[in-house]
Amino acid sequence: MSEAKKEVPKASGENSKAAQKPALESSKGASKGTAEPSLEEVERQLAKEFKEYSVAEFFKKNRQMLGYSGKVRSLTTIVHEYVTNAIDSCEDAKALPDILVEIHPVSAKVQREEIAVGDGVTTRFDIPSHVVEADVLNVLVDGVVLALKKEYELKNEKRGRDMVKVLVLKSPLAKGSKLVYEWAYGHLRVAVQDNGTGIPKSKAAQAFGQLLSGTKFYQRRQKRGQQGIGASYATLFSQITTGKPIHIKTGLGNYKVFEADVSIDAKSNSAVVSNEKEYSQNFRGVRVEAEFAEVTYNRSEYGVYEYLRRTALSNPHVQISLLEPAGERVEFLRASKDLPRKPEPALPHPLGITTSDLMDMASSTQSRKLSSFLQTDFSRISSDKVKDLETLVNAGHKSKEPLYVDFNRSPGSLTWPEAERLVQNIQKIKWIAPDTSSLISIGEGQLQKSLKNLLQPEVMKVVERKPRVFRGGIPFLVEAAIAYGGKAGAEGDAEHSRVGEILRFSNRVPLLFDAGSCAITEGVKTIDWTRYDLKDWESKPISILVNFVSVFVPYTGAGKLAISQEDEIVQEIRAALMECAREVGTYLHSLQRIEEQEYRRQIFFRYIGEVSQSLTDLTPTDKKMLEAKLRKIAEQRTAVEEAKDEQEKELEEMEAKAAKEMEEQG
Repeated sequence: MSEAKKEVPKASGENSKAAQKPALESSKGASKGTAEPSLEEVERQLAKEFKEYSVAEFFKKNRQMLGYSGKVRSLTTIVHEYVTNAIDSCEDAKALPDILVEIHPVSAKVQREEIAVGDGVTTRFDIPSHVVEADVLNVLVDGVVLALKKEYELKNEKRGRDMVKVLVLKSPLAKGSKLVYEWAYGHLRVAVQDNGTGIPKSKAAQAFGQLLSGTKFYQRRQKRGQQGIGASYATLFSQITTGKPIHIKTGLGNYKVFEADVSIDAKSNSAVVSNEKEYSQNFRGVRVEAEFAEVTYNRSEYGVYEYLRRTALSNPHVQISLLEPAGERVEFLRASKDLPRKPEPALPHPLGITTSDLMDMASSTQSRKLSSFLQTDFSRISSDKVKDLETLVNAGHKSKEPLYVDFNRSPGSLTWPEAERLVQNIQKIKWIAPDTSSLISIGEGQLQKSLKNLLQPEVMKVVERKPRVFRGGIPFLVEAAIAYGGKAGAEGDAEHSRVGEILRFSNRVPLLFDAGSCAITEGVKTIDWTRYDLKDWESKPISILVNFVSVFVPYTGAGKLAISQEDEIVQEIRAALMECAREVGTYLHSLQRIEEQEYRRQIFFRYIGEVSQSLTDLTPTDKKMLEAKLRKIAEQRTAVEEAKDEQEKELEEMEAKAAKEMEEQG
């Protein structure tokens, strides 16, 4: 059965309206609590929340963009920034650089703890928990510091539910040898001192306390640094990790020395100076001291020691002293007393200019006419080229027409569409190649001295390529070297073994990180090393060195860790390395040939005695006479083979020379 429907009486007239009114008010009240804000309210809220922040605040939250990621990497980045500034300053002062780098443990003494005595078999040792997170960790065997990754590794092992840190030696600890850990908790104090120009008192705080300030950004001159961020960010990193300012000391050699503590107001990106003092002393140069946490010192392939070793390699005129946290002093002696030529400022080449660049330069030039501006502010633009450009830009347009560009007017009145047309038509003109006198390489002779001094190789080849351009008008050059044998290459896993290494440099500055995204690594990877008897070069005692030189280095990021893989750059790196590889490969091939010749000769000589004795038994011939004749025959036969090998060698050299000439012509 269906239930009877209950009828609800309908309200009519005023009673109906009265009944609905409370319901409507209730509905409005409910919706009021969940109603979306009006556009005016949203606008006011956005305006209230919208805030401007400084570059210092940005990098404070994005430290990894500048290379501050990981304890070892952060410390290397700090030393890199200070040392590159120091070398540039010394070269500006025309003084042979003497750089002192000190790294001291702070807040705790370095402690030594004997872990084990060798039994000639064991290679794995547990690291005590109180040492695992130490800020300084050195591993010593009988007082000698071991190199991380080359002589030992630190690994994590799971034991039940726990993770244990284990030290793994590459070779067993010799019987009776003592394995010792040096460790400390606390901070590290870094000090770097140079004998350069010094910094004027009025600019000293700004140089270390304001990001994006310095002398290099607007100079179109080859320098190690570019943006004016590095040393200033080290100041900020000290603040972030320890809350302390840095301390600077500077003198111009005029018996006036200025010292102060410097920190950064991150909100305004401005220097804060305290504890200032001036006094008289015969001091020229800069000394900067800063305390850091979240950093670690060790002798790994990415550490400070390796960075300074490579700096000495690419700068043979520099002498570097390193005082390590454990108190050991290391000297990287200079290999040459010849200062590199001071780089000259370079005017921009028209093919490398953009519309934005042209507008910026036009607004700040001293020239009164557009025609004179193009001739004085750019390289390779003559009066004839200006006429050619004017003809192209104004083709089909008459004077006083809207699209006509008057080359006699003020450059400051140039509009964006006009500048865009100028840049487009610049690309249609054939220009003389950019001036390359501004490029300063290490130099073939200097690099040879440096390689001999530090690597002492059996054979090496150094090549400096002719200057080229990338992106249409930016000049650059590549110099490369391959060293084989001796101390070339990195230390291998086995005792006294060496393995291949790539030494990357940009304007003489070592590039230790982000190798996979670098043009240099790409150039090495794309070469068929088998052609040069260097197959599996990674397992051979070989150092492959490449230095990229340019007024403008196209880094992949603000940290300046790798070079962008521009096609022109990669091709030049390939060509330079192949030229080096040909000579080194010829040497290796000759070694192999000598071994084969000696092997053939020994086969002949090995049986001369037996053959002579057998012939003497069969005939009355004198044994000594037979031996002498057989030896002479053997020497003649092997000499013929050696002559053939020499002819083959000469042919190979001729082919290599012809290939090089064709490559240069192409």
